[in-house]
Amino acid sequence: MAATSFDMIVIGAGPGGYVAAIRGAQLGLNVAIVEREHMGGICLNWGCIPTKALLRSAEVFHLMHRAKDFGLSADKIGFDLDAVVKRSRNVSKQLNSGVGHLMKKNKVTVFMGEATLPAKGKVSVKTDKGTEELTSKAIILATGARARELPGLEADGDLVWTYKHALQPPRMPKKLLVIGSGAIGIEFASFYNTLGADTTVVEVMDRVLPVEDAEISAFAKKSFVKQGMTIMEKSTVKQLDRANGKATAHIEAGGKTEKHEFDTVISAVGIVGNVEGLGLDALGVEVDRTHVVSDAYCRTKVEGLYAIGDIAGAPWLAHKASHEGVMVAELVAGGKPHPVKPESIAGCTYCHPQVASVGLTEAKAKEAGYKIKVGRFPFIGNGKAIALGEAEGMIKTVFDEKTGELLGAHMVGAEVTELIQGYVVGRQLETTEEDLMNTVFPHPTLSEMMHESVLDAYDRVIHI
Repeated sequence: MAATSFDMIVIGAGPGGYVAAIRGAQLGLNVAIVEREHMGGICLNWGCIPTKALLRSAEVFHLMHRAKDFGLSADKIGFDLDAVVKRSRNVSKQLNSGVGHLMKKNKVTVFMGEATLPAKGKVSVKTDKGTEELTSKAIILATGARARELPGLEADGDLVWTYKHALQPPRMPKKLLVIGSGAIGIEFASFYNTLGADTTVVEVMDRVLPVEDAEISAFAKKSFVKQGMTIMEKSTVKQLDRANGKATAHIEAGGKTEKHEFDTVISAVGIVGNVEGLGLDALGVEVDRTHVVSDAYCRTKVEGLYAIGDIAGAPWLAHKASHEGVMVAELVAGGKPHPVKPESIAGCTYCHPQVASVGLTEAKAKEAGYKIKVGRFPFIGNGKAIALGEAEGMIKTVFDEKTGELLGAHMVGAEVTELIQGYVVGRQLETTEEDLMNTVFPHPTLSEMMHESVLDAYDRVIHI
């Protein structure tokens, strides 16, 4: 008879849950993890990873079309959508089995099945073989989230897709409507547009990528339009008529409603937490708009019950979930970890051009009452960017005029998702403008623009 009592039980094996389980095991805890579907969760199987694999194919395809710019020739350029998707699924499969291996290596007991919480400190798991009753003083909810579905815009897998359909498309869209221009929407718009779909993006807010700095949003929008996308801001899809293999969208903008016809619609209008069916109400867990309410240490109102990752609310990022998982495991093991600060977590969007940011936007810094200094540096002033043939982009930094604290950094352009970490480390180490100015950045690299952007904030920029 297998053990049913554990030091810590984790529900959900996504990037929050499986990382929490590993850290708990490293600290000597006896850990169980419950997963109903895939090890690695949405991120590895249907989110972060497979989308990056698709976008990499689109990026190579885009570069093949530009072969002449690099003194190269490429004829009869084409793509096989099934092969592109197959590569993406194989990447996910490889990582999914890797998580299973990590569980074994760290001696974490895995239960594949559906979990409920019948009482405090108890987890009931419905598996293929029957029901397992488990107990623990520490239970971590890491059940994640799923796509929000708006009435009338529900996915059918044929005309209207969620991210899951878009990752395994039944066909190549010819005329595509993407509803929502957050990271998920804009990444799919970028992928299909690059492969030749006539793409329209509808955003209810006043700009695309609405959480980003306004200047970065505007720059990205210009690039998207140049690539042939139609961008409709302050617009709403009021109704969707489905007939004869076509979806007719009634799009309202500026008080007027117009009808537009598409063969495919991708709905990317946010996410809702997976809070149903767990027995949270009966336990007295507070849930606000599908997210479990928790404190800075991810503790819920119920003693010994924690919530991490997407189910605990924004920012909905895998790396936030992982960090929270580590923090909670350390807490359970008796440690004194620091809480995860949302404002120190970078956001990355892998559209073309890439977008990355950390900390406060210029507008948010002003709203918070800071007197600020802002620096900017364009990709066109950087030797490496020009050599790469990627001269479109910019880096923007926001400092507190009084203390020199780096309040925020915002980037758009090639490889900025890799560059942002420099500023993230800087913020973690409580760097000032002086530290950043005195740092020697290697040449020729894109990272030099990070230096120049700081210099620009203090009227010391060299290359523009």
